[in-house]
Amino acid sequence: MKNLLRLLLKSQHQRNRSELAQTEKGMTLVELLVGAIMAFLIITPMLGFVVDMLNTDRREQVKSNTEQDIQAAVDFIAQDLSQAIYIYDNSANGVPGLVAGNFIPSAAATNGTPILVFWKRQQLKNSIPIVPGDKPSSCAQNTPLKGAGACNDTYVLSLVAYYQVRGGPGIWCQPSGGTCPTRIVRYQIQDGLRDPTKSTDPIPANRYFADGDLKNPDGQKRSLAFNIGAPNVAGFDISKPTEKVTNPNVAWDRVDVLVNYIDYGTKPEFIGNECTTALGNPTTQTGITTSFILEDTLKVTDRTTKINSFYACVDTQRNLARVTIRGNSLRRLQADADYDPNNPKPAYFPTASVQVQGLGARGN
Repeated sequence: MKNLLRLLLKSQHQRNRSELAQTEKGMTLVELLVGAIMAFLIITPMLGFVVDMLNTDRREQVKSNTEQDIQAAVDFIAQDLSQAIYIYDNSANGVPGLVAGNFIPSAAATNGTPILVFWKRQQLKNSIPIVPGDKPSSCAQNTPLKGAGACNDTYVLSLVAYYQVRGGPGIWCQPSGGTCPTRIVRYQIQDGLRDPTKSTDPIPANRYFADGDLKNPDGQKRSLAFNIGAPNVAGFDISKPTEKVTNPNVAWDRVDVLVNYIDYGTKPEFIGNECTTALGNPTTQTGITTSFILEDTLKVTDRTTKINSFYACVDTQRNLARVTIRGNSLRRLQADADYDPNNPKPAYFPTASVQVQGLGARGN
């Protein structure tokens, strides 16, 4: 009886499996094709949306980076200018005169144009020994103001020049091709630490502490381009800022890149009397005659190309300067990004300006 029941169950189970196998089906070629088309119609717009979002995010990122770089550069220049004691304008005795006299690095040496040039007071902390005969190398930062090792702060003259340097190969021009962006480069020279006990030495070079006596040679050493004069020949005098400014044709020892991706388009632009208006229509006095200073005298820019992406408005008499910088964020993404003054895109060409009056004064 048990064997008969087992046989019946086995037969029924095999019949059910056979019927199930006969009813199973796969997808036809038409069904696969329809599914592929539907997937393509759904996924393609989604991919386009994702790519567009990524491109937008990248553009916003480079725009934000450029805005931050431009603002940081303007803030740095403002801090630098706050100690200015004489700023050169665009008159014959200003920046053009410095170029003609080879007093500042030439365009051939820098591949750039000088825009903002000024003398400032450079602070050197804890550098001048109080005790006669001590050396700066013995200065201790926390020593009380008495006895050996005690030193005071001092100031030395420093000449600063900001150049708009045209782009070149390598990291300064990416992506390559098209019109390369420019960068702002800062040049500087300075006077060195003078030994108060040798102030009457007839040889100017002997009036300084020796290099081996300095605590920080890189920050306290005199630049070779600084004109100290020669025996019986006076050197630079800040009361005569247009004479004997530097030692001509001597390389400057401090060169730093401040910011890159400064706009350098191919379309000239004209900005009326911007400097005259911004500086409040400055005047000059000659005898009893008062006259307005011309825009061409106030504005220092790259007049060869007439591209106003980095320029300075300078009123030398009031020791006042207004600096403007325009960046090009699109140039980080595409080689043909060009500023069009007739159709500007402010979002991708951020501009920042700052107006500063030097706090120093000549002779102080």
